[in-house]
Amino acid sequence: MGPVLVLVFLDNCDGPLVSNLLQASFEKSSQSSISNAPHFAKLNRRDGAGGWSPQVTDRQPWLQLDLRDRMEVTAVATQGRYGGSDWVSGYLLLFSDTGRAWKQYRQEDGRFVGNVNADGVVHHKLSHSIRSRFLRFVPLDWNPSGWVGLRVEVYGCAYKSYVADFDGRSSLLYRFNQKSMSTVKDVISLSFKSRQAEGVLLHGEGQRGDYITLELHRGRLALYLNLGELITPGSGRVAVTLSSLLDDQHWHSVLIERFNKQVNLTVDTHTQHFRTKGEGDSLEVDYELSFGGIPLPGKPGTFLRKNFHGCIENLYYNGINIIDLAKRRKPQIYSVGNVTFSCSEPQLVSTTFLSSSSSFLSLPATLSASGGFAVRFQFRTWNPDGLLLSTRLALEPQRLELQISNSRLRLTHHMSAQQKEEVSTGHRVNDGLWHSASLSSRGLQVTMTLDNEPSSTMELGDHMEAGDSLYFGAIYEASCEAYRLTGSSSGLFSIDPDGSGPLGPTQVYCNMTENKVWTVVIHNSTDPVRVQGSTLQKPYIMKFNYSASPEQLMALVARFCFSTFGPNCNPVTGPDGSPLSWWVDQGGERRTYWGGFLPGVQQCSCSLEENCMDMNYFCNCDADTDSWANDTGVLSYKEHLPVSEIVIGDTNRTGSEALYRIGPLRCYGDKSVWNAASFYQESSYLHFPTLQAELSADISFYFKTSAPSGVFLENVGLKDFIRVELSSPSVVTFSFDVGNGLVDLAVKSHVPLNDRQWHYVRAERSVKEASLQVDQLPLRFLEAPSEGHLRLRLNSQLFVGGTAARQRGFLGCIRTLTINGVTFNLEERAKMTPGVSAGCPGHCSGSSSLCHNSGRCIEKNSGYVCDCSQSAYGGPSCKEEVSVSFNRESSVTYTFQEPFSVMQNRSFQASSVYRGNSRARENMAFIFMTTQSPAMLLTVSTFSQQYIAVILARNGRDTSTTHLSVLQII
Repeated sequence: MGPVLVLVFLDNCDGPLVSNLLQASFEKSSQSSISNAPHFAKLNRRDGAGGWSPQVTDRQPWLQLDLRDRMEVTAVATQGRYGGSDWVSGYLLLFSDTGRAWKQYRQEDGRFVGNVNADGVVHHKLSHSIRSRFLRFVPLDWNPSGWVGLRVEVYGCAYKSYVADFDGRSSLLYRFNQKSMSTVKDVISLSFKSRQAEGVLLHGEGQRGDYITLELHRGRLALYLNLGELITPGSGRVAVTLSSLLDDQHWHSVLIERFNKQVNLTVDTHTQHFRTKGEGDSLEVDYELSFGGIPLPGKPGTFLRKNFHGCIENLYYNGINIIDLAKRRKPQIYSVGNVTFSCSEPQLVSTTFLSSSSSFLSLPATLSASGGFAVRFQFRTWNPDGLLLSTRLALEPQRLELQISNSRLRLTHHMSAQQKEEVSTGHRVNDGLWHSASLSSRGLQVTMTLDNEPSSTMELGDHMEAGDSLYFGAIYEASCEAYRLTGSSSGLFSIDPDGSGPLGPTQVYCNMTENKVWTVVIHNSTDPVRVQGSTLQKPYIMKFNYSASPEQLMALVARFCFSTFGPNCNPVTGPDGSPLSWWVDQGGERRTYWGGFLPGVQQCSCSLEENCMDMNYFCNCDADTDSWANDTGVLSYKEHLPVSEIVIGDTNRTGSEALYRIGPLRCYGDKSVWNAASFYQESSYLHFPTLQAELSADISFYFKTSAPSGVFLENVGLKDFIRVELSSPSVVTFSFDVGNGLVDLAVKSHVPLNDRQWHYVRAERSVKEASLQVDQLPLRFLEAPSEGHLRLRLNSQLFVGGTAARQRGFLGCIRTLTINGVTFNLEERAKMTPGVSAGCPGHCSGSSSLCHNSGRCIEKNSGYVCDCSQSAYGGPSCKEEVSVSFNRESSVTYTFQEPFSVMQNRSFQASSVYRGNSRARENMAFIFMTTQSPAMLLTVSTFSQQYIAVILARNGRDTSTTHLSVLQII
């Protein structure tokens, strides 16, 4: 018998919630047709076109359900679109009480695994239930040979809710029947939501010094509990705190369990165990418990601490439903101020950016009454760096960026790729608390204000007008390859193909396959299109509008790119050889070669492969037969991509018809990420034109070395110079002189930097300050002198990997060298330089975090791939969990390969042979999640009736039971 894994679930809250919903309960981002409307997205239904599908131009598709009331959701299931090739292979699940403010249900890796075909059903039992009215399915990945197709079901049950709304000046008092209440055991549970970081949820105290207080403090939950300990003057009360950012206007559950001095405090899914102080084992509270505030005795409406402002739900004190008693006006409950029994919705809704590198919010920019622009918002974060707001200005390529840099608020005016101006304000704005920021322009000034601090003003050289859009919360990587290095999976991302250059970001789909990272740019017409009735005098013309600007597309196709082209079929060449159909490239030039053939030759791929249906013609379509012909192929000459227009003539004859499809632009490879050079002679270097950095320089790169020191780059003038070097095994130094004397900034690492691992360096210099960043080490920052020289005057070449004196040269690898938004092509220059080679071997050895969960990193010429065959995870980085969900009475059996002698002769002698080949130690590893016990998790048995079992006992402990002493579990 092979191993058997059985998990039994006994949960009654598992009824279907979607099957009986009316049409009005379904909403969508878009739909591809009436028959693909969202109300057709019910599991196992075949109505309409068999499910919901969005438009192919929908860059952020979603399907939304209104369950008509708050429900408890315990599981979800998905299917693809019936009878087609459309399904969703990965998605996010969002939930909301209002349909306005959404929160993501957090899986371990943030996403749900979807379908692998159109009709199979994939169930997910939620590790913790959702209590919500609205659900939203957000597709992330889908069938690469089809499109998004979705049918869904949601399982759960009705949710009974008792709610009280506190306005910040109110509370509920629960009065005991006797003078005091003494308990050795307490169970208090509630849920709350608020936008205020401070507020008392619960308070009670007794004359002997006992007290219990539960409150929000700086967005964290704090529990103060004392059982008779004498509080000496100055000692203060000590709180147990848990969680953070709880003032996010989403529901959070709280459970306090106390027995004698042992206490469990649970917030959402996090529990902290502690032992309270005091001499006794009981909690003695006099007269009453207050909820929502601490009223001052004898002074109604006066409170000792800041009151709670928000909603509390299902408040139970030792089994007593406090809100139900208050709602029924029972005499034990006294209401102070205005407490209502429905949860009011806030006028302001916060937006949470879950990924600093892929999420952003775009809003239209509007002119203020004075003709400039003004924007005001609040933010909070724990991150010391991040882009808050960016906008292009009417005078291209200028733009404004408001960002957090080194825990300060910084405003940057980019006038060109080489010229910028900056002002900063504030300190420790990444403290997790709400901060108010405003930005406004008037005349020739831009003003930045933070909280109650004095305003900072920047003078402009010309009148400023904002562009069409304001982008909030967006930090962009330069490519899909860069996102993969951050551990991201396939999905929609905003990339900035020229980094900090003049081009803005654009949204693309990053397809992270196991071998390549594809960048996919869609256009307005990816569906097949039929053409009839066109002539050369009045041809059919289709112009393609891509999701990126022409300048952005030019930057993207600096890699290997292709677009599929599929005509079925009218003649593409006339009898005299003149073209009847053609396409137009990115530069506006007419092209008459077709998919699969070389530029400049008016032929199709069948001619190149010598398999045209009529060898008298160079294209199948030119044979002009009565049946459909096909000239599908790939356009891959990147200098001509993307296709901007297609022109088709000669379909006006009887029976003449064309059908074409131009696929999206697909590119792979990123010369900016893996553009590297290896320096193996100390006297070698790469040289480039003089650095243009009179007023500002922004230099970033990665390095890897085993040498103790070496110069990364240097550029000198008559007296001025700029240099970045590894000055010792653990120190990177940024040096320059603009005529005011030598300036040195050094960052020292606590571990050696010459460890053959990749390390990141960023050095910045402006007329106001200079900074140096190495990996995640603290930023070194220095303000420029208020008087003196400002311009860095250089006149020699820029040396990379060495110096003009050929001394202190760098030995090792440098990659992704970017200066003022321009990525230097190290590989091309290295090909013609002695002592330097293009590329850098050892991508895998240079980083320990490329392949996860025991995945094996395999070197490629310009990158790497992850081998996940020995891992329990899959995907490009071995981070996608491979799992299975078990229902009641279900199991999986795996039969190991038995020795031939055992299969032939199942006798005692054969058993002896098998024992002779068995191992002395067995290694097993798995992760499980269940709410049921007892449960058999795993059994392994042999032909000779030896076995090992892993059982989840009734008390919730994992128990290993063995019947063979030589087997061990590790």
